Amino acid sequence: MIAVSTPIAKKTPKELEIHGDVRVDNYYWLNDRENPDVIDYLERENEYYNALTGHTKDFQEELFLEMKSRIKEDDSSLPYKRNGYWYSTRYETGKEYPIYSRKKENLEAEEEVLFNCNELAEGHEFYNLNGISISPDNTIAAFGTDTISRRQYHIQIKNLKSGELYADKIDNTTGGSVWANDNKTLFYTKKDPVTLRSDKIYKHILGTSSDEDQLVFHETDETYNSYVFKSKSKKYIIIGSVSTLTSEYRILNADDPNGSFKIFSSRERGLEYSIHHFGNDFYILTNKDGATNFKLMKTSEDATTSDHWVDNIAHRDHVLLEDIEIFKDYLVIAERDNGLNKIKITRWDGKDSYYWPFDTETYVAYPYVNLDYDTETFRFIYNAMTAPYSIIDLNMRTREKVIMKEQEVLGGTFNKENYRSERVWATARDGAMVPISLVYHKDTKLTNATPLLQYSYGSYGATIDPYFSTTRLSLLDRGFVYAIAHIRGGEYLGRPWYEDGKLLNKKNTFTDFIDCSKFLIEKNYTSSEHLYAWGGSAGGLLMGAVVNMAPELYNGVIAAVPFVDVITTMLDDTIPLTTGEYDEWGNPNDKEYYDYMLSYSPYDNVKAQGYPNMYVTTGLHDSQVQYWEPAKWVAKLREYKTDDNLLFLDTNMDAGHGGASGRFEALRETAKEYAFLLDLEGKIR
Repeated sequence: MIAVSTPIAKKTPKELEIHGDVRVDNYYWLNDRENPDVIDYLERENEYYNALTGHTKDFQEELFLEMKSRIKEDDSSLPYKRNGYWYSTRYETGKEYPIYSRKKENLEAEEEVLFNCNELAEGHEFYNLNGISISPDNTIAAFGTDTISRRQYHIQIKNLKSGELYADKIDNTTGGSVWANDNKTLFYTKKDPVTLRSDKIYKHILGTSSDEDQLVFHETDETYNSYVFKSKSKKYIIIGSVSTLTSEYRILNADDPNGSFKIFSSRERGLEYSIHHFGNDFYILTNKDGATNFKLMKTSEDATTSDHWVDNIAHRDHVLLEDIEIFKDYLVIAERDNGLNKIKITRWDGKDSYYWPFDTETYVAYPYVNLDYDTETFRFIYNAMTAPYSIIDLNMRTREKVIMKEQEVLGGTFNKENYRSERVWATARDGAMVPISLVYHKDTKLTNATPLLQYSYGSYGATIDPYFSTTRLSLLDRGFVYAIAHIRGGEYLGRPWYEDGKLLNKKNTFTDFIDCSKFLIEKNYTSSEHLYAWGGSAGGLLMGAVVNMAPELYNGVIAAVPFVDVITTMLDDTIPLTTGEYDEWGNPNDKEYYDYMLSYSPYDNVKAQGYPNMYVTTGLHDSQVQYWEPAKWVAKLREYKTDDNLLFLDTNMDAGHGGASGRFEALRETAKEYAFLLDLEGKIR
């Protein structure tokens, strides 16, 4: 390695006091991205990383090309039909961005290119297009673009007949929008310019200035976010307003865009629900009356308040009801039972009901795009840790299935028979059984010398399912085992699994991960000399807590865009997402939550001890986890750590929370992470 001086951030003590407690933050000054000294520090860290990993650059390129070679460059999505047109997304060889197109009535018709993002992205370091919304008469499209990576989208409108881009431009939105049935009224969501909370729904009339747009809803509660969408039946425009624990919806007939939105059912603290319109009724997925794992209820569209809801599918203690799809003759129910995705097909008339069978414990299955009511075909996604992503059409009456599209893994070396997967259960320190999904090459011998990468997230009820990954093959083919620990804080084992990993139970998330690591070591899947941990965003918080609590278990850790300065961030309600997070983490203005959060906040608990080799990433424009959290954390780790292990801070100066925007450029970031791990294992040729 090249000898280079370690970047040291200057210390400027700042006292932060609340509840009679004073914290001294020596690196608080790093939160000013306009300060040249901040940019200088970030650039010095990047130079340090590049200098000490220079010997891996050729290998990073090899990994990049290897991962890229598995991806079908001229690929396209499976077309779906909507309102007389077949829509698809495709990629061209050598191009980074998608092309959105459609064909009228049949797939043999001439292609109409809606958006070629390769052309639109020219001149931008970052480019993302989302929220394409086609008018009911198929002639115009609203769409959102972000060229900064702050997730603040500009909405524009395009005439799909002439190709003309209208002068209408709306700034600072979520990118999503929905048309009323008059083909000229567009409803969209604005963000607060400081906190980036989606808090206002506006109505825009085609051909007018956005300054004239009418505010139709303002969510004043800072713990809620709002959004707008259209029912599958196309009858209603719906405004959703949700917090972590509570939901509320407003509905408006899409034929009457100048009418007033009606509250579906007023918010009740702790009542969560979502609505699906069918015929003259609404079906409601809800936790009403203590239905922790949710149930399905039904009510007339003329009597929507919760006192009119009646049970349709009762609550079950051990089965999480996740989603439904409604068809003319069938109801499809997506469930999770003992961590496994289940798909149940049932006829409305009660003549038939069955579960679609799956033959492994390490798979993912969920509904795909199902826009038609009057059909016997249900389309769903299936993949497993050893089997690529496929889209399947199931005839719900005959039970015949057709694989409509299967992900191609190019490169000539992939054979799913070469890989093994399994699900094992670790015992947590409080007796809870924590599942772990594992995948590895069949030739990999499981011993204490086997390298293993353990991944998890563990927050917001987000479930990390045992999915297939082509990039992961670059680790598996080099002898790594990949493990997903389904720890508390996610919903893998139902809603109670989430509840037991948040607020004043948050430490269960961290100890579950640690106990899974100990289990994998005890069962000889690996050893602490070859065990690695990886997590991003809230999973980066997990990494920060774990390396403070049990650094001796890991040889290396990757913390991507990590949320590590918990107390300071949660006390600053001007930072994006903060107020809406109180139901997840707690409000530190309350001393009970302050004390608990302070006891695990990674930044506040850095201490004089040895830490694993660490690779930390961030983006200068990140709107979810501000860059200064990992920057401060690394600076403090440099001050306190007592070891000579590697510590890198790698800042993407052009991107935000999601990293690079290009289809293949994002692989370069994965190549960096894999090179870090493989270098530590001595597997770089």
